[in-house]
Amino acid sequence: MVHGSKSETAIVGGGPAGCACAYFLKQKGIIPVVFEKKSPLKTLLPTGGGRCNLAHAEFDFKALASNYPRGEKFLYSVFSRFGTSDTIDFFEKIGVETYIQDDMRIFPKSNSSADVRKAFLNALSGVKFQQENVMSVNFCNGGFEVRSESGAYFFKNVVIAAGGHSAFSIVSGLGHRVIEPRPALTALKTTENYSCLAGVSVRNIAAECRGRSFSGDLLFTHDGVSGPVVYMISSVMARENFPYKIRFDFMHGENLQQLLNENPHKTIKNVISEIMPKSLAETVLKKCSVNENPEAHKIDGKTRDRILKTLSEFEVEAVSPAKGGEVVMSGGIALDEVNSKTMESKLHKGLYFCGEMLDIDGFCGGFNLQNCWSTGFLAAEGVSAGRV
Repeated sequence: MVHGSKSETAIVGGGPAGCACAYFLKQKGIIPVVFEKKSPLKTLLPTGGGRCNLAHAEFDFKALASNYPRGEKFLYSVFSRFGTSDTIDFFEKIGVETYIQDDMRIFPKSNSSADVRKAFLNALSGVKFQQENVMSVNFCNGGFEVRSESGAYFFKNVVIAAGGHSAFSIVSGLGHRVIEPRPALTALKTTENYSCLAGVSVRNIAAECRGRSFSGDLLFTHDGVSGPVVYMISSVMARENFPYKIRFDFMHGENLQQLLNENPHKTIKNVISEIMPKSLAETVLKKCSVNENPEAHKIDGKTRDRILKTLSEFEVEAVSPAKGGEVVMSGGIALDEVNSKTMESKLHKGLYFCGEMLDIDGFCGGFNLQNCWSTGFLAAEGVSAGRV
């Protein structure tokens, strides 16, 4: 135990999952010690562009779980016990009112991650936060040794809720199988140089990658592509090897011949600019080797078809994640070694995992935070049940 503390339970990691677990333990009269080397819930601040996308308004647990490329079946059990409605109730209890956007994303009414963090920390009053960097957790005399840079402590129960690239080294001595972490929800670097399009965005376009269909907004960067549709593709493809090709359809159901007929004296560049930013229209024409200056009525059938093919099958080759661009990581503790009803390790009684430690990752839209709230709740339930 931490010196001066009577707690039998430690939580390693003071991010969303760890703090959710701490809150629900406190509700059961169990006051844990939370080890967090930085400020608790600091990682919550940038979420949702600073507005804090708390969850997604999908209330059917199976439909909700379908938004996770890794962990879907495991989450059936999790979300059936703590789903979207429970998340909304939890935040209302700690003084955070929420609303649902048209795209089904759930935000605090204040649109402020800082406000959510403040309310959350107030609700954790009495919980002991230990500002130490945990280096390892090991099984020891029927419990667990938590070793930090400052010393070693003993606890009966430990919940591992750490995040980040190095988090899995903490449990390296416990024998759990770790699925290699790889970037997901990331911008992608491409073979093609699109620096001339950096910052150009296109709303709600269709995309295809290895036979799978996607849709969403696209953003060009100085060395590749980004935006919600790319995040979704990178998430699905996170466990696949590079390179892979992505095709974007910029036509939005438009009829190119009709556009040409309606604008016979406009240049082909200006006609295409009716459906996309002008700089992207220029890039499309260069890609299919068509001069941008001829008027629409001078475009013959073969040229039209070449332009149409490029517009509807604009192909890029993804070669790697953009450096430092990942939003979440795929990978983590293998789910077949964790009890989906309690988050308890199947290898060591009294050891629990939640949040980013698990091999679970979801799309953008509040899904990854929902995983934190739900698995944090179940870990607290598991610890409480284990004391009986």
